[in-house]
Amino acid sequence: MDFSVPMALVDFIPVILFLFSAILLQRDLYNKMSKGAFALLASGTIMIFSAGALKALWKLLYAANVCDFERLSAIFFPLQSLGFLLAGLSLVAMLTVKQGQGTLYSAAVPAVFSGTMIFVAMTCLGAAAFCGSLAIFAGKKKKGGLSVLYVLSFIMMLAMGYLSSKDFDKASMNWIAEGVNVLGQGLFLLANYLMHKAGMEAWKIND
Repeated sequence: MDFSVPMALVDFIPVILFLFSAILLQRDLYNKMSKGAFALLASGTIMIFSAGALKALWKLLYAANVCDFERLSAIFFPLQSLGFLLAGLSLVAMLTVKQGQGTLYSAAVPAVFSGTMIFVAMTCLGAAAFCGSLAIFAGKKKKGGLSVLYVLSFIMMLAMGYLSSKDFDKASMNWIAEGVNVLGQGLFLLANYLMHKAGMEAWKIND
C-alpha cells in the first residue's frame, strides 16, 4: 500500500463534505419525518461519517509510520454499507409512507457476514435509495437540475465503492480514487446546499 501523509489528509476532505451534507439534511428533513424514520436517517449518516473518518485515520496513522491499525480499515465497508442502507430506507419511508409524529418505523437489519458481496449490495441499494429519494424529492419541487446533481453524486459513490474494493500498489491509482471521492461528496454537498437555499426546510412532502 502506497499511502503518503498528504494523500491521507486528502482522505478527510470527502468525510468533512459528507458531514456538512448530513447536517443540512437532518436540519431540513427533521420536520418531515416520523421519529423512527429520522432516527434511521441520523443513525445511517453517523455510520457513514464514522466509517470514512476511521478509514482516513487509519491511512494517516499508516502513512505517518505510527502504526498499522488495520481494524480501522476493516470496519469501513460493513459500517458504511449499513449506514447507506439505513439512510436510504429513511428517505424511502419519508416519500412513500405517511409520516406522523407518534409513528415509529423499524427496519430489518441484515446479518453481518465475513464476505463482501452483502456489503456491496447494501451499499449499492442504500446509496441508490439515499440519492434517488433526494433526486425524486427535488424533481417533485421542479428542481430538475438538482436531481441531476444527486444522480451524478450517486454515480461517483458507486465508482468510489468499486475503487475502494481494489488494492492499489500505485500511488497514482489511490490519487484517482481520492479525486473521485472528493468530487462525489462535493456534488452531494452542493445539491444539499442548493436544496437548503431553495427552502427545503419549509417544503411539504406531498405538494
